[in-house]
Amino acid sequence: EIGSVYEHCVRAIRHGLRMGVHGLPLMGCGDWNDGMNLVGEHGKGESVWLAFFLFDVLKSFAGVARQRGDEEFAQLCVAEAAKLKDNIEEHAWDGAWYLRAFFDDGQPMGSASSDECKIDSLPQSWSILSGAGQAQRVQQALASLDARLVNRPLGLIKLFDPAFDSSAQNPGYVKGYVPGVRENGGQYTHAAVWAVMAFAAAGDAERAWELFGLINPVNHGNTSTAISVYKVEPYVVAADVYTNPQHAGRGGWTWYTGSAGWMYQLIIESLLGLHLEVNHLRLAPLLPKAWPSVDVRYRFRNTTYHIAIRRRSGANTLTRVVCDGAEQPDKTVPLVDDGGNHEVQVDLG
Repeated sequence: EIGSVYEHCVRAIRHGLRMGVHGLPLMGCGDWNDGMNLVGEHGKGESVWLAFFLFDVLKSFAGVARQRGDEEFAQLCVAEAAKLKDNIEEHAWDGAWYLRAFFDDGQPMGSASSDECKIDSLPQSWSILSGAGQAQRVQQALASLDARLVNRPLGLIKLFDPAFDSSAQNPGYVKGYVPGVRENGGQYTHAAVWAVMAFAAAGDAERAWELFGLINPVNHGNTSTAISVYKVEPYVVAADVYTNPQHAGRGGWTWYTGSAGWMYQLIIESLLGLHLEVNHLRLAPLLPKAWPSVDVRYRFRNTTYHIAIRRRSGANTLTRVVCDGAEQPDKTVPLVDDGGNHEVQVDLG
């Protein structure tokens, strides 16, 4: 069969709209975490993280469908997203954070009642990144993530805690890793970046920059003591940082492009607030209190934009954008590839 990319996407989304008894997406033999390959192997297990992710996909794709004139599928996306949001709040809230999943037999994973993997970072981060989480619960979920998964002495953010080891629950081959190594209770940097993005999305500039500093590999190699613990290259991103007592703080599987790409997006979009949208920049800087200003040289094809961001008061609210002396009423930077240099003044207040 031959179809357009759009048709491929529609089929993929329809295929994903298969729900379990809680109205959450079936997990199958793994969602984002393929190490959890036994959670839904019998076709009944459900993924809470995937529910948040699917909500985000449906919400975004509804606009694409409308642009294509496919109003019927757009309405389906909107309706399914609304159902998902309700089902998440009804079934996936554990009291102080969101669950990670339900096993085939209905047991929850990522619950305070669990012996291992009491809390997983993914659903907490995606509760705000997707826009599906209830505001009050999102704040509590992020506070729980910070309290239970951020290890400041080691400079890392754990994927989940405690590690799988001896409990009866068997999520899959992730349990085969030594506790505190790789996904099994260590930092999986891809997810750690999402956690920092979540605090940025919540508008918590100080926490977002602090946590970025923790997982920034440069800060794991800026002293001889630090590098003797980290043991890998501090100038590239590592997939993992271990918490196992024998290897606490040690990095693993470096030059990891997936995590590196997300970290780049974290810095450029979530923190510096530069969002490329076709032929203009939408700006939403999130500067820490210690930064009254920041200068960015932005290259658009063969053209350079010199962007000076200045905070006129303590807030990060965008108040004015001036490009080449002309104030921009929509507070965006128009991008033109004329091979020249352009001066942009951005005021926050």
